[in-house]
Amino acid sequence: MITTEIKNKIATAIRERSTMYPSAAKYAMKLGINKSVLSRVMNGETERVLDNARWVSIARILDVAIGGQTTWMRAETPVYVYVTEQLKACQQNSISGLLCDRADIGKSFAAKCYVREHPNSVYIDCSQVKCKTKLIRAIAKEFGVDCRGRYTDVYADLVFYLKGISNPLIVLDEAGDLEYSAFLELKGLWNATEYTCGWYMMGANALKHKIDTMIERKKVGYEEIFSRYGQRYQRITPEGAQDYKEFAMAQVALIANVNGSKLPPAKMYAATSGSLRRVHTEITKQNAEG
Repeated sequence: MITTEIKNKIATAIRERSTMYPSAAKYAMKLGINKSVLSRVMNGETERVLDNARWVSIARILDVAIGGQTTWMRAETPVYVYVTEQLKACQQNSISGLLCDRADIGKSFAAKCYVREHPNSVYIDCSQVKCKTKLIRAIAKEFGVDCRGRYTDVYADLVFYLKGISNPLIVLDEAGDLEYSAFLELKGLWNATEYTCGWYMMGANALKHKIDTMIERKKVGYEEIFSRYGQRYQRITPEGAQDYKEFAMAQVALIANVNGSKLPPAKMYAATSGSLRRVHTEITKQNAEG
């Protein structure tokens, strides 16, 4: 059941994020509603404006917690600072980067935070849109470009839009999940928007293995993709086991402190082995227990 309180919470997020889009039409397209409905919500209406399913969908799109989830406060960890600076450089200079590092270190969280606060930037979870048509339609929708027509028209409209706005940035997370045809399409989209769009590809170490393997096998497109995304793999975490343990302990301490953990940092690390997802779980349990 979507209560009035939850609707008001989502509506507040809608109003707060509206400044990130150049027009109401673009914003409405991203949210999957028509412009007149958006106008009503912007003017304070919440009852009998949208059905419950659409409220839930918008909450997902805007990353609004609607259950009893713990609100996760950001901590300026080394990963958060590094990813933020990388994305800022890519967007401001219309360049590309490629980050391949361990899973569960906060890469995705940092990228989502950046995109929420910087106009003309979008975050794409490639694990949800693995094929080329879903990928391009998802990018188009995030920018507020009509994604419902013929694929060739969506692609052409997206290219036209990206070349006409100021410093767009596309963040591709979980990029190792993309199908081969999607990688080739990314090469084409990169070529079509060269010098006008920033790109940042992220994934775990398996992404590096996939690209290296495909280059070694002379699979068409992978060498070109690697070249276009900076021709080097960037990473944040140290390689050695002891060095990584110290790195992870420092991250856990920062996050636990900002999010009000009742456990000392050393005990939190022992309980979670440095996994940020498990840190979130532990803090959620603490909050539930009071």
